[in-house]
Amino acid sequence: MEHDRRRTRAWVLHPEIKSDEQRRVPEPALAEAVALAAALPDLDVIGSEIVRLQRAQSGLLFGTGKIEELAERLHDSEIELVLIDGPVTPVQQRNLEKAWKVKILDRTGLILEIFSDRARTREGVLQVEMAALSYQRTRLVRAWTHLERQRGGLGFVGGPGETQIEADRRAIDEQLVRLRRQLQKVVKTRTLHRAARAKVPYPIVALVGYTNAGKSTLFNRLTGAEVMAKDMLFATLDPTMRRVQLPDGPEVILSDTVGFISNLPTELVAAFRATLEEVLGADLIVHVRDISHEETEAQAQDVETILTSLGVDEERPRLEVWNKIDLLNPENKEAALARAERDPAIFSISAVTGEGVDALLAEIATLLQGARHEVVLNLSFAEGDKRAWLFRQDVVQSEDQTEDGFRLTVLWTDKQAAQFASL
Repeated sequence: MEHDRRRTRAWVLHPEIKSDEQRRVPEPALAEAVALAAALPDLDVIGSEIVRLQRAQSGLLFGTGKIEELAERLHDSEIELVLIDGPVTPVQQRNLEKAWKVKILDRTGLILEIFSDRARTREGVLQVEMAALSYQRTRLVRAWTHLERQRGGLGFVGGPGETQIEADRRAIDEQLVRLRRQLQKVVKTRTLHRAARAKVPYPIVALVGYTNAGKSTLFNRLTGAEVMAKDMLFATLDPTMRRVQLPDGPEVILSDTVGFISNLPTELVAAFRATLEEVLGADLIVHVRDISHEETEAQAQDVETILTSLGVDEERPRLEVWNKIDLLNPENKEAALARAERDPAIFSISAVTGEGVDALLAEIATLLQGARHEVVLNLSFAEGDKRAWLFRQDVVQSEDQTEDGFRLTVLWTDKQAAQFASL
């Protein structure tokens, strides 16, 4: 019971603003906002609702009548935190907090809290802190606990006994400069790692997709890795990379990336650019979609938009994976399978049951290897380097020693044959 008392009682509001050309379909948007809130372990979502408005009020966001009506509901439900699924200005935030006597967190603040809770690597932590500081710098009326943080989380939600320090621009700027220097070192190290990996002849396959599309579940199925895979938004934040031996194909590096989300604030995209750089270096991009989600088309478009903004060119080989077919009704499942039959770039799978995964792996192998063919090579004893290269490439099918050296049967691609010829 004590654990329950420590959880913050939260209410989620999705403002449906008629005059907003960027507005999303309200019901799925609210469901996503509730799922975002559920991704924070310290929150207990007591209620949620759509608030329809003609236009946003500059000082209060909502009209005074609606504010009074909500004040009563929030008071009766003993709400401590209201999550508003959209942008809230510092003035609106301060006024609403006064009117409702609760803390207010907007969409960006909530996503930052989740990022903070999920970040695992040094780089991820630095990126979250920089994004949080940039966000806080614009909100001069907010209290700020960053420099004296005692526990996880960014201190936006807060908790009993936490000291709150008023934001000081100079302190934030100094902190940002320091973090930027640290991040440059970390990114430099990663660049060195990537350069070292480039010498290893393993192609990189990057899994991308909307958050909660099932990337981590697929990653785990393919690698046997215990990456956190929960039915929870933003379950993965830092790219996780594993070597995978494809059946009858090459060894590849598989990269699991942070999930994309609609209306991701630009400062967050910028902060996570380095994390998503793995995608820029990938030989193949596998776009995982939750085909059972009612907004699957809109989600796919969001992913494409972010990939374009990151500078991923259209020539980069891609596959589209329609995941979670196990959640479709028989008729829709049949349609999804039929569509995948017609389009060689689409695969219908279930990462949970494994259905369709073998066909996907075979196609990944083909795309990365190209058509492979068998040849017999005769190498002298002096050509030990070439022989070692063939074994490193894992293309040797059989080998016999002769009087003059070695006779090898290899199964390779045209690209590998050309590389061998240049040795």
